[in-house]
Amino acid sequence: MFEFIRKRKEVTLVLGGGSARGIAHIGVLKVLEKERVQIDRIVGTSMGALVGAAYAVGIPLDRLEERAYKFSIKKLLDPTIPRIGLLAGDNLEKLIRDVIEDRGFEHCKIPLAIVTTDIEKNEEVIYKKGDLAKVIRASCSWPGIFNPVRLDGRLLVDGGIKDSVPTRIAKDLGSEYMIAVDVGFCVKHGKIDRIFDMIIQSFQIMGHELNRYQANTADVVIEVHLGDLDQTAFFRSREAVAKGKTAAENKIDQIKKDLGI
Repeated sequence: MFEFIRKRKEVTLVLGGGSARGIAHIGVLKVLEKERVQIDRIVGTSMGALVGAAYAVGIPLDRLEERAYKFSIKKLLDPTIPRIGLLAGDNLEKLIRDVIEDRGFEHCKIPLAIVTTDIEKNEEVIYKKGDLAKVIRASCSWPGIFNPVRLDGRLLVDGGIKDSVPTRIAKDLGSEYMIAVDVGFCVKHGKIDRIFDMIIQSFQIMGHELNRYQANTADVVIEVHLGDLDQTAFFRSREAVAKGKTAAENKIDQIKKDLGI
C-alpha cells in the first residue's frame, strides 16, 4: 500500500496598517512563532510593512518589541514647508532603518511583499526588491502628513489607501492559506479643529470601510480589538502587543487544525 503524504499548505501572513495600533502585529507574531506556525510569505502595508519586514529579515521579536516601546510621535516630527506634506519624513525613515538594522530585501529569510500606492496614477505598487527602508517609508507615508516618496518615477504614499489589509494582493501572489491580521481603526466622535486631526479622522473612516470588505477574504482573520487606542497612541504599545497576543491565541486552534499541525 502506498502512503500519501499530504503536502503542507504554504502560509501567507497579511499584516495591515494602523500605525500605533499596528504594534499589535508583534503580539500576533509571538504566538505564531511559539506555536511553530511556519510563515512562507509576508505581505504588509504601512505599520504592517515595518513589523513584517523586521521579522522577515530576522530581527528577533523580543528586540523588535523593545524598540517598538520606544516609538513616539515626537520622534517623527520634522516639520517642513507644507507643499505636499506637513512632515518631511526623514525622521520616519531613520526610525525604520534603526528598526530593520538597515537590512534589505536581500536579507529576507521569509519572502516579503510591501504594498504602496502611486498617488498620481491611483495604482497599487508592490515591492519585493529595492531599497527596503525607502519602500517601507513610502508604505507608511500618510498623504498630507508625510511628504510622499519619489521612487522609480512614481510618487508613492501609504499602501493602506487602497489596501488597508492587503489580502487581495496576497491572493494575486499565489497564497494557498492566508492569515490576515486586522487591527481595526479608531473612528472618533467629537469636535475637530486641527488639520492633523482632520486628516487622521479621514483615514480612520476610510480604513474602517475598506476593512469591512478586504480582511474577510482570508482563510483566518485575527481581529485585534483595541478599543479607543488610536493611531498616535504609541505610549500604549504594551497594551497593543498584549491584545495582539490574545487575539492570536483565540484563533490558534483553528489555524493549527487547518494546517494539520
